[in-house]
Amino acid sequence: MKLHEHQAKEIFSKYGIPVPEGKVAFSLKEAKQVAEELGEFPLVVKAQIHCGGRGKAGGVKIVKNMEELQQSVEVLLGKVLKTFQCPDGKPVNRVLIEKATNIDREYYLAITLDRSKSKPVIMASAAGGMEIEEIVKEDPDAIIIETIDPELGLMPYQTRELAFKLNLPVKDFVNIALKLYQIYRDLDASLVEINPLVITKEGNLIALDAKMDIDDNALFRHKDIQEMEDESQIPTLEAEAKKYGLNYIKLNGNIGCMVNGAGLAMATMDIIKLAGGEPANFLDVGGGANVEQIANAFRILMADPDVKAVFINIFGGILRVDRLAQGLIEASKIVELKVPVVVRLEGTNVEEGKKMLQESGLNFITAEDMWDGAKKAVELANKQS
Repeated sequence: MKLHEHQAKEIFSKYGIPVPEGKVAFSLKEAKQVAEELGEFPLVVKAQIHCGGRGKAGGVKIVKNMEELQQSVEVLLGKVLKTFQCPDGKPVNRVLIEKATNIDREYYLAITLDRSKSKPVIMASAAGGMEIEEIVKEDPDAIIIETIDPELGLMPYQTRELAFKLNLPVKDFVNIALKLYQIYRDLDASLVEINPLVITKEGNLIALDAKMDIDDNALFRHKDIQEMEDESQIPTLEAEAKKYGLNYIKLNGNIGCMVNGAGLAMATMDIIKLAGGEPANFLDVGGGANVEQIANAFRILMADPDVKAVFINIFGGILRVDRLAQGLIEASKIVELKVPVVVRLEGTNVEEGKKMLQESGLNFITAEDMWDGAKKAVELANKQS
C-alpha cells in the first residue's frame, strides 16, 4: 500500500524527522485557508498522487501570492496528472501546501529490502532530487548502500559513515537516518524514502519529499495506516480485484491470464510471450479461492476492453479443479463471453472439472498443456485484433 507525501510527512513529523511546515487541502477553499494559516509567501503547491516525476509534469508549483496559489490549485485539483512514470495519469484530489524551503544542496536517502540478501539496506546519494534510477544506471558509484543486520538494526556507526561520505552534518543526519529505520521497522514498510533530503542555506537538514510503501501483508497490524489508502490512485480493475482478495495487475497486452499461484502466473506470462503474444494482466486467484472469487476474477478479466482472448491455466492443489470449473460456470451466467477462452487444467479432481465444463454447454477451448494453451490463446487473440 502506498501513502501520499502528506501522509508520510505526518508520520515523519511524529517520529521527529524535520519536514516543511504545511498542510493538505482537498478544495480551493481549504487551500486558501492553509495559505492564511501559514501566513507568508512564497508557498509550494504539490499535487498528491502515487507517482514520481510530478515536478517535470507541472505537479509542483511555487506561488508568490494568493492569486498564483488560486491559479495553481485550480489547474491541479480535479485533473489527471500524467508523468513519465504514469503516462496514463493519476487523478489529483488533494494538494499539499507548504512553506518554501531555502535549498542549498539536495540528497537522497532511503531504506528498503534487498531481496537478494534477504536484509534491509540503507541507501544514500549526493544526487538527490533527480530520477535516482537513471543516476544509478549511468553511475552506480553515485549511490552508497549499507546492509542492515535485522537482528541488530541500523547501527549508529553506519549512519555516521554515510554522513562523512556525503559531507553532511553528522548529528542531524544520524538522527534522521535512525528514525527513518525506526519507521521502516515499526510500520512494516517495504520502502521509506526521502528524495530530496535537503540541507538549507541555514544549515538545517529537512525531508523535502517523502515516500512510503507499506507491506500489504502487514496491514492487519496497522488499521490506522490502512484507513489512509486513497483508492482513487488504484486502477479501477485492481481496486475491484482487491475487494475479493485477488492479486491483479493490469499490463499492456491483449491476453487475459487467470492462474493460481504467483510462480505459475509468471510462468504463464513468460510462455505467452514465448508464443509471440503479450499478457494483458497478472491475475492470481490464490490457492484457496472459492467459487465467488473465481467468478469475480473472470468478470474482472472480461471487463478489460484490451483483452481479446483469455488463458486460464490452473494447477489444482489446494484449489481443486472442480471448484474452479464451478466458478467458471457461475461466472458465465453473469458475464457474457465476448472473447475466446482457453483452459488448461491439471491437478486434484481434474477429470471431474473437465467433465463439468464439457457438460456445461459453454464454449471453452481446452488445451493439452501450457505450451498448447499459450499458442492457442495467442492465435485466437490475433484473430480478434
